[in-house]
Amino acid sequence: MDLSRFAWLSIAAALATIALKTVAWRITGSVGLLSDAAESLVNLVAAIAALVALKVAIRPADKNHNFGHAKAEYFSAGLEGAMIFVAAAVIMVSAFERFLHPQPLENIGIGLAVSVVASVINGLVAWVLLTQGKRHRSMTLTADGHHLLTDVWTSVGVVVGVLLVKLTDWPRLDAIVAFAVGINILFTGGKLLRESMAGLMDVSLPKEDNARIREILEGFTNEFVIFHGVRTREAGHRRFMDMHLLVPGAWTVQEAHDLVEDIEAALLTDFPDLHIIIHTEPIEDPRSYDDCEF
Repeated sequence: MDLSRFAWLSIAAALATIALKTVAWRITGSVGLLSDAAESLVNLVAAIAALVALKVAIRPADKNHNFGHAKAEYFSAGLEGAMIFVAAAVIMVSAFERFLHPQPLENIGIGLAVSVVASVINGLVAWVLLTQGKRHRSMTLTADGHHLLTDVWTSVGVVVGVLLVKLTDWPRLDAIVAFAVGINILFTGGKLLRESMAGLMDVSLPKEDNARIREILEGFTNEFVIFHGVRTREAGHRRFMDMHLLVPGAWTVQEAHDLVEDIEAALLTDFPDLHIIIHTEPIEDPRSYDDCEF
């Protein structure tokens, strides 16, 4: 399925929020709102990267990429994490400078109203991206959704800071809240970087999926049939599994093949897009037990 339309949605949201937050900053003069607008610019770059990654990820396998291009999504997620670090740095530097040189804020009510509208747009788009990312197991959409959600929380923090400035008449609060928000979003960037690196390192399927796979396989196990060397991995939205199946050496190829077909059918019932490789070995041969157990 081509998921790039969701990336286009993210790009449209980034353009809209950049315009709105820039207006809010120009109206109020708030460094918090300026930092918020800067993060939306980062969102735009990240959304464009996500679009490119999704276009690459759906390409079919070819002569040089026998297992497809799904891992392209992890590069996008890694870039998203890095861009969040950039956004945090911009926010924190701007906040520090404004703390040293505080300035009074103007037209706070109008500026905050514009910022709230931008936050609602980001929140709705983030919900769509996270929902579709989970549904299609797309690391790119999930990362972009988390990025936008981070922007929403940034905006909430900035709005609170500006309101506190209005209530306390202490301009430095604007800078303090903006700096705190910058620190907070560093954690989101770090999480995305860890997840993208895990994907590039062929991380196993989630524990609950591996447990269900073993439960299915154990349904076929008896004194004549055992299995070992079960391995799983995921690459973007694609999932893979391979295993060693031990059967009596006296079985015909047809008998072993029939069992393999039954096992694959059972696995595909729960995991319809799982790519399965089963290596059949004679149960009496000592060499069949040289494989590592996972």
